[in-house]
Amino acid sequence: MNNSDIYRKALALDPLTEGEALQIYRSAPLAELMLAADALRREQAGDPQVVTWQIDRNVNITNVCISGCKFCNFHCKPHQSDKAYITTIEEYDAKIRETLALGGDQLLLQGGLHPKLDIIFYEELFRELKRRFPQLRLHALGAPEVAHIARISRLDPETVLLRLIAAGLDSLPGAGAEILDNGVRRAISPGKPDADTWLAVMRIAHRLNLPTSATMMYGHLETPRQRIEHLIKIRDLQAECPSGNYGFIAFIPWVFRSSGTRLEREGVVPDTSAAEYLRIIAMSRLVLNNIRNIQASWLTVGKTTAQIALHGGANDMGSIMIEENVVSSAGAHNSFDAEGIQQAIREAGFIPRLRNQKYEPRPWPLPGTADLTDANL
Repeated sequence: MNNSDIYRKALALDPLTEGEALQIYRSAPLAELMLAADALRREQAGDPQVVTWQIDRNVNITNVCISGCKFCNFHCKPHQSDKAYITTIEEYDAKIRETLALGGDQLLLQGGLHPKLDIIFYEELFRELKRRFPQLRLHALGAPEVAHIARISRLDPETVLLRLIAAGLDSLPGAGAEILDNGVRRAISPGKPDADTWLAVMRIAHRLNLPTSATMMYGHLETPRQRIEHLIKIRDLQAECPSGNYGFIAFIPWVFRSSGTRLEREGVVPDTSAAEYLRIIAMSRLVLNNIRNIQASWLTVGKTTAQIALHGGANDMGSIMIEENVVSSAGAHNSFDAEGIQQAIREAGFIPRLRNQKYEPRPWPLPGTADLTDANL
């Protein structure tokens, strides 16, 4: 099949085979690939003139983690008492009040695999946060954390998810996917649950109608074929989602940032080129024919590349992220405030629209908020 036939198949929302996707990924000119992806975005993503964005804060529950990820500078081992912490309720209170004052409606809560924080800890945390701030949405944990909590609590993942939802969990991030290949995962995250476990937890979440997202961290040890296989696994899992349930609301690919990481010390040089990122965005749109929203990760690639990605398959700019610690610790230092992200969207030729985690629109400007021109604290 020639490239034109593959594009026509993608535009008809027929699932591409691994061979077809790999063919255009390897051989198609970037401009041609982006043009096809943009045409599909216009068909799939609602109003083609609108690009969505969000206000939230990424708060780390703890920095203690036993997964041993070689790409993470943020975590520490349980015995490192001089570095280890668990965020206190008082600290959450201050961070949430600040977030709400700046127009945010959500916390992205993540913390890694702490060996002693079981289901009871998370239930108590979520209930207390919801008691204090019932309007707050909790976009929390991730499939590896759910599997880890299940293991140390001697429960199955479905029971853990049901209990977390009852305690206040609103949606499940796609964190910890990295590359859904067990060989790659063993090499970069030796202590993290495997790819099959990630998919299994997400399958349960979809059955429970818990909104989720999916991610891909590329540019380290994986091959082009493994990138395509990752996309197809995400697409095929989405196809299993019961009709009418949320499933994967969005897909977010981001480039591995290496500064100071163990992978860097082992000689891994990431491919951080803008051209490769734009190719990944376009392929995400063309392969993921059943996921409506593709996010441009400005944090890892910067404003200009993210703006171009909006013309090559992406329809969302993500959050201003009032706080973010993990990716920043590996060399990603781009930032936006609320006005800045909207201006970037306008400069790219689109209309910015504030959203929540379910991609439902929120009014802008928000009534009763503080000065939103300085939201990146």
